[in-house]
Amino acid sequence: MSGGKRAVVLGGRSGLLGRALCEALTAAGWEALPVGRSDFDPFDQGKLRDHCREHEASAIFNTVAYTAVDKAEDDRDEACRLNRNLPRLIGLTARELAVPLVHYSTDFVFDGRKDAPYTPEDKPSPESVYGQTKLAGEQVLFEIDSPGLLVIRTSWLFGPGKENFVSKILHLAKERDKLSVVADQTGSPTYTPDLAVNSVLLLESGASGLFHLCSSGKATWCELAAEAIKLAGLRCRVEPITSAEWPAKAKRPRYSVLDLDKFTHATGATPRPWEQGLRDYVFRDLGLTEHDD
Repeated sequence: MSGGKRAVVLGGRSGLLGRALCEALTAAGWEALPVGRSDFDPFDQGKLRDHCREHEASAIFNTVAYTAVDKAEDDRDEACRLNRNLPRLIGLTARELAVPLVHYSTDFVFDGRKDAPYTPEDKPSPESVYGQTKLAGEQVLFEIDSPGLLVIRTSWLFGPGKENFVSKILHLAKERDKLSVVADQTGSPTYTPDLAVNSVLLLESGASGLFHLCSSGKATWCELAAEAIKLAGLRCRVEPITSAEWPAKAKRPRYSVLDLDKFTHATGATPRPWEQGLRDYVFRDLGLTEHDD
């Protein structure tokens, strides 16, 4: 097998971002090679190395992570296994094969005390096990220093192919007259197909290092829910509540909007606003209309 650009996408068979990446890579002229647990155990470094060699991979994307934020508070070992130890193995493989690795991290590495968008240069201070283990994954990858390494922090993912915050809200809004949604956490909602397209663009730019990448703009969970319900034409009232009124085991950042200037400088591109991605998700991916009751 020779010629062409090929990318191994860990989590590409069923993951929310992984599937979007496979589509974006294909559209950009790459051959996407999705890998799921049915293919081989991602912790089997030998099989990962052999798979990449056999298919002459030009890049590796890692979308596998422990993302159950509240559950992680009681399951630190498993969260660390997936969020730190697995990236380490993948990073060592990428270095051995001399291929770029694109790894995804999270806005949860910040404590949320800032009132302006976080840049990649801002000091992380995670306050949850999820955020701490994701930061540990970043750190171990930069210690390995594989060629062309890209660590991409993103946030608040929604998109086709798998249940997410927006799909859950729309399902509940069809059954209820009122929903109470947290209104004192502000972040960057991100449409996974847009994130995937921009990730490929960033890789192809030849950039490396730490980047923030999400959809443009900001919203609270309440605003995101209300906009989705409005677009779908559902008659459900959204009531804003505080985080204290919706207690959770893990502490969330109060403010975790991500600054995208470094990405734009590297690629010349500006990500679309989250509202545009939401419209595509509601009308194209879910097939709803503005008056779908």
